[in-house]
Amino acid sequence: MTIGIGLPVADIPALLDWARRADAGPFRTLGLLDRLVYDNPEPLVALAAVAGATRRIRVQTEVLLAPLRDTVLLAKQAATLDRVSGGRFTLGLGVGGRPDDYRAAGQDVRRRGHRLDEQMAELGRLWSGEPHCAHAGPVVPGPGRPEILFGAFRPPALRRVARFGDGFLGATPPRYLGRLFRTVEQMWADAGRAGRPRLVAQGNVALGPAAVVEQARAEILRYYGPGEYAAQAAAGLLGTPAAIGGFVAECRDLGADEVMLYCWATDPEQVDRLADLPV
Repeated sequence: MTIGIGLPVADIPALLDWARRADAGPFRTLGLLDRLVYDNPEPLVALAAVAGATRRIRVQTEVLLAPLRDTVLLAKQAATLDRVSGGRFTLGLGVGGRPDDYRAAGQDVRRRGHRLDEQMAELGRLWSGEPHCAHAGPVVPGPGRPEILFGAFRPPALRRVARFGDGFLGATPPRYLGRLFRTVEQMWADAGRAGRPRLVAQGNVALGPAAVVEQARAEILRYYGPGEYAAQAAAGLLGTPAAIGGFVAECRDLGADEVMLYCWATDPEQVDRLADLPV
């Protein structure tokens, strides 16, 4: 099992420092979240810069809200990032659910699942190198696509893993994660897919002095906004070596191929502290 790190979004100029530190450590992947109506960096642009500043570590969206985006442009952007990074890009996809994001993108939040299904069919066709239409040629820089993960919780969304993807990203506590992993595996088998889906777990972490942990909680509350989910996410923050180590061990026991430790506080020394954990 491998370990990855999620990049904080509250200090955009520091992202490349975080990336270089992680690239020099034991981590496999750098992740970056996505929202539209928020002051975070646009993930495909930011991860292109991160890929250029690193040598070996993978870059991953966690997760990109595809229904907010033009499908043809997304096909070109994702394929380009995969090519310029030397195949180090993983496209994590989801739908989100914040009405303000969809309002700003001019999309109907009620159709987000249907739109993603339509997009995946179109993306697959474009990534294969087919022309866009009878009057327009191919749009991607050569056939091929990045690795695709889906982040989801409900059965209709989980089925996309077997229909369109390579694996599943579960951003939920271990007490729920096992059921989601097993459901994805069963859907994969039922669809007649060979092998097994890649299974990735994600937990929110902050490692350092009390001020670092408190900043992380504040950033989680700010990002997810007022409400029960934000309070639960902040309360579930893993802020000690023992808590993080226990989480990683539980995910390993559930069959995770990778655990993403998502950081919210901006202190880059967290990368070195996390690298030193005996996990």
